[in-house]
Amino acid sequence: MRADGQPSWMIHEDASIPVLLALWLRDTLHIASPTDLPRLRGVSVGAPPERDVDAQDRLERQWREWWAMTVEPEAHPSPVPLELVDEYGTWVALPTTGAEDLAEAIRPLHVEATSWVEWARKGYTRAASGRPSDSYRAYAGTIAEHEREVGRRAHSFELNVEVLPLAERGVWWIGSLTVAVTDSLRTDAAAFDTAIHPIIAEIA
Repeated sequence: MRADGQPSWMIHEDASIPVLLALWLRDTLHIASPTDLPRLRGVSVGAPPERDVDAQDRLERQWREWWAMTVEPEAHPSPVPLELVDEYGTWVALPTTGAEDLAEAIRPLHVEATSWVEWARKGYTRAASGRPSDSYRAYAGTIAEHEREVGRRAHSFELNVEVLPLAERGVWWIGSLTVAVTDSLRTDAAAFDTAIHPIIAEIA
């Protein structure tokens, strides 16, 4: 990151609880979207519940709207006030109108959902604590390489990186400023550098 009027960049890496929770509920509720993002690894998913087409469409639409607000809340503010779903404490806030199907569907799942999220979050925290100075170097090195390739300093940019236990290794855009990275890829320094380079090249 540069100061003194020079181009600067900011990368925030996390495995945020709201994103983990939304994806666990996506898999468990058999939500198709986003179709290009792999399912979570090791999540036991039962048979699809019996919902008619209209009910499933409403549920999927409500989940997609919640997903957008979860990934990038500033870019996707709710048009109506939000209300906490009591069973999830402060983890889930849904629009007071237009999310009734989703709220009803996720309430019975809160024990299993929160237990899995706590487990996944601990896994990320353990992995991240093992590389206290590596996070900065992982991105700074890629940005420096990009600057050498293009013969100029990187443009100012902001990027959010969600490190997730996905079933496939890779990097996927999940918002205008946010990518999802498989946790196993993030721990492989050489492979991660190769995978994140096109992302950096696109925005820097």
